[in-house]
Amino acid sequence: MSGSSKMLREGGKLGLLTLASRVLGLIREMTRAAFMGTGALADAFTVAFNLPNFLRRLFAENSMSAAFIPTFSGYLAEGDSEEAREKSREFLSATFTVLMVLVTATVALGIAFTPWIVKLFGSDPVETAVLTRIMFPFLALVSVAAFFQGILNSIGVFAPSGAAPIVFNLVFIAVPYLIAGPAGNPARAMAIGVVLGGLLQALVQLPAVLKAGWRFGFIGLGRAFANPGMRKVMSLIGPTILGMAAYQVNILVSTSLASSAGTGAVSSLQYSLRLQEFVLGIFVVSAGTVLLPNLAGSASAGRWPEFSDSVGRGLRAMILVTVPVAIFSMVAGHDIVSLLFRAREFDEESVRLTAAAFFFHMIGLAFIAVNRVLAPAFYACSDTRTPTRAGIISFGVNIAAAFLLVGSLKGPGIALALSIASAVNSVVLVVALSRKGIDGMASAFASSAIYALKMLAISILAVIPVWYFEPRLGALWGGDGRFLASGLPLVIGASIFGLVAFGILVATKDEMTAALIKALARKLGRRRA
Repeated sequence: MSGSSKMLREGGKLGLLTLASRVLGLIREMTRAAFMGTGALADAFTVAFNLPNFLRRLFAENSMSAAFIPTFSGYLAEGDSEEAREKSREFLSATFTVLMVLVTATVALGIAFTPWIVKLFGSDPVETAVLTRIMFPFLALVSVAAFFQGILNSIGVFAPSGAAPIVFNLVFIAVPYLIAGPAGNPARAMAIGVVLGGLLQALVQLPAVLKAGWRFGFIGLGRAFANPGMRKVMSLIGPTILGMAAYQVNILVSTSLASSAGTGAVSSLQYSLRLQEFVLGIFVVSAGTVLLPNLAGSASAGRWPEFSDSVGRGLRAMILVTVPVAIFSMVAGHDIVSLLFRAREFDEESVRLTAAAFFFHMIGLAFIAVNRVLAPAFYACSDTRTPTRAGIISFGVNIAAAFLLVGSLKGPGIALALSIASAVNSVVLVVALSRKGIDGMASAFASSAIYALKMLAISILAVIPVWYFEPRLGALWGGDGRFLASGLPLVIGASIFGLVAFGILVATKDEMTAALIKALARKLGRRRA
C-alpha cells in the first residue's frame, strides 16, 4: 500500500472515531448545559477546568506532535535491529521519566497554590478552588495518554488514540447522573468524571502500545536528560512551549476578562467554543494528525513539489469544509444553540448569550482550520520557532482586541478577538512559509486564496434563502418545543443551503468536489463488489 493510500485509510478511520468523539463531546456539553446552564456554578466549573487544561496543552498533545513524534520517527527510521530498538526504548524511558517528574511536580504545586490562583478570576472562589483541586490530577493522566498517542501515531496506528476521547466523553456524560447527589452538586460530579475519564484515556491506549512491542520505565533523571533524543526533544519543545504558553495564557486572560463581563459570559463562551470544536473535530483535527507524518516524509526526502502539493490540497480541503459551515452557522446560530442546549437550567437567556458568542467564534473557523495545516508544515521541517513566533504575535493581538471589545460587546467581544487573532496567526504563517522558497509553495497559496474567495461567494449565495425563510419557519412552530421550533427550520435550512451550494460546486466543475464524488463512488463500488 502506498504512503498516500495508507494516509487516506488511516485518516478515514481516525475521522470516523473523531466524529464519534465530537458527537459524544456535544452530548457531554448538552449534559453540562442541562445540569448547570450558564449560572455561577457553570462559570466556576469552566474556570476550574481551564486551569489544568491550560497546562495539558504544554505537556501533552501539541508538544508531542511538535517534538516527540519527529524525534521518535527518527529512531524508527534507523531500522529494526536490536541495537536500534534498544536506543528507541531508552529514548521512550527518558521521555516518560522527564514527563512524569514534570507533571507530578506541576500537579502538586497547582493544588497547593489553588486558593491564590482562583483569585485571578471573578467566579465563586470557594467552589472554583474545590473544583480545581479535584481536577488538577487530570493533567498527569492526560499527559500519559498523550505520550501513548505519540508512540502509536509514530508507528502509523491511529485508532486507539481516536477511541480515547470517546471513552472520556462517555465517562463524563455518565458520572453526573450517577453521583450528582453524593458529590454535593453537579459540578463536583463532573469534576470527578473528568479525572476518571483522563485515567481511562491512558488505559485504553496501553494495550496497543504493548502489542506493538514497546517497553519503557523510569530511569535516573540525570540519565534521562542526558539522552540524545531527549535533548533533541527539549530543543524542539522549548519554542513550542513558549508559543503554546502564549496561546493558553491568552485563554486564561480571556476567561478572566469574561468573568468580569457578567454572570454567564464565561460558560457561554465555553459552550460556543465546544460547538466550534465539534465542527473542527469532524475533519480538521484528524486531517492534521495524519498529514504531519506525510509532510515529514516528503521534507526528509527533499520531495518539495510533493510537499507543496500536500499543503495546498490540505488548505483547499479545509476551506471546502469550513467556509460553508461557518457562513451557515452564523445565520442559523440561534436555532443551533437552542436545539442542542435549551433544557432545564439552560434557558432563553443562556441561548442568547451562547448564540451571540457563537456568531463571532465562527468568523475564525476557517483560519483555525488553515492553521492546522500550516503548523504541521513547519513541524515537518523541524521548525518549531516560526509557529511559536506566530503564536506570540496572535497572543498580543488577541489580548489587545479583547480589552478593546469586552467593554462594548461583553462576551461576544472576546469571541471576536479570538477570531481576529486566528486570522493574524494564519497570515504570519503563510508569509513565513512563502519566504522559505519551497518549490511550488507560492502556487499552492495562490490557488488556495482564490479557492477561499470562491467558497465564500458560493456560501453567501447559498445562505440567502436560509436567512430569509428560517425565521419565518421558526415562527410557525414557536410554541411547540425546541425540536420543532428550532430543529425543523434548521433541518430545512441546512438542506436548502447544502443543495444550493453543492449544485453550484458541481455546475462550476469544482476540483475538490469532483475528487470527493469519485472517492465516494470508488468506495461504494468496492462495497457492491
